[in-house]
Amino acid sequence: MQALGHIRVLDLSRVLAGPWCAQNLADLGADVIKIERPGSGDDTRAWGPPYAKDADGRDTSEAAYYLSANRGKRSVTVDIASSKGQALIRELARHADVVLENFKVGHLKRYGLDYESLKAVKPDLVYCSITGFGQDGPYAHRAGYDFLIQGMGGLMSVTGERDELPGGGPQKAGVALTDLMTGMYATIAVLAALTHRDRTGEGQYIDMALLDTQVAMLANVGSNYLTSGKAPKRWGNAHANIVPYQTFACADGHMIVAAGNDGQYRKFVEAGGRPELATDPRFATNPLRVQHRDVLVPLLAEMAATRGRDEWIAMLEEVGVPCGPINDVGEVFANEQVQARGMAVELPHPAAGKVTLVRSPMKMSATPATSTKAPPLLGEHTEEVLRDVLGKNGDEIAALRGKGVV
Repeated sequence: MQALGHIRVLDLSRVLAGPWCAQNLADLGADVIKIERPGSGDDTRAWGPPYAKDADGRDTSEAAYYLSANRGKRSVTVDIASSKGQALIRELARHADVVLENFKVGHLKRYGLDYESLKAVKPDLVYCSITGFGQDGPYAHRAGYDFLIQGMGGLMSVTGERDELPGGGPQKAGVALTDLMTGMYATIAVLAALTHRDRTGEGQYIDMALLDTQVAMLANVGSNYLTSGKAPKRWGNAHANIVPYQTFACADGHMIVAAGNDGQYRKFVEAGGRPELATDPRFATNPLRVQHRDVLVPLLAEMAATRGRDEWIAMLEEVGVPCGPINDVGEVFANEQVQARGMAVELPHPAAGKVTLVRSPMKMSATPATSTKAPPLLGEHTEEVLRDVLGKNGDEIAALRGKGVV
């Protein structure tokens, strides 16, 4: 049994934030029907290379980007701009519990596929819209993209090396963090709305915005500003409130040291053969180390350079100082803990033979999240869904194909 095995999701979204939400729901057992444009489908299908390769090593049409956010779904192609296509979507919505969409504000109203229109055919529907700036406010009709929102929402102002150091300046995160977090918040909102529906019979509308999410996920950085009135600055790989909590260059690579209290700091410098740095009155407590970081950190950097990375990590782990390497992605998937947790999963695929994907991190004892179905080919399940969900026969499906509706 899966937690959401009784739930059907109609996914009208594309690219990342919406599909990420839908993939979470699919991992938890929901029947996710992904609606795509005939002929081209989700934009990310073409966002390559790299592409999944077939048994002969040739590229398939399945871009790795698309594969990352669409496992466990069924793909149905529908021309949403046609009246017959819109009618099909309304029929599918009548059989759905959740609709996800990320069209521009007001776009789906022209097609009769907005919340109010679909609520008329399915009163207890949970309808989630994901946009850059939300359904109201002066920016509502602007297009929103992760990179822009990372900048507008403050993340890039606190990401990157300090301006006064080499390489200083704002940086975006290496993954589309705002999109992913919006997808995660949308997942939580959908689950909460389904719980409310199950208790009351009432559906509802969810208005998710990338900018709202980015502001919310500033977390302690946002709280620091609201408390002090001072805009936080970039600290690179250091921490504004804790020292030492940063990267250090060792003799043969880099390591992270996260000394969160005075005891861990003392063990760090004692292990490095510099116990006097623990008793120096300038460095005895974390507030003092923060105050004197420009003096202390060069001394710690000099100490770190005297040993190799693996030697440091073994030594610090033995005395209980939080530390670790900076792995590239290849090293991540070779890591024994990542392998023990089964975070890579191989699934059969109709074009590639098999694809290796990242497994859901949600591990649950009674209703485990599963990754059993590879991301679908474009339109792979069109006939199946029209037949099994809507009850259409072969002639009706053939007629729809003949008119280019599906």
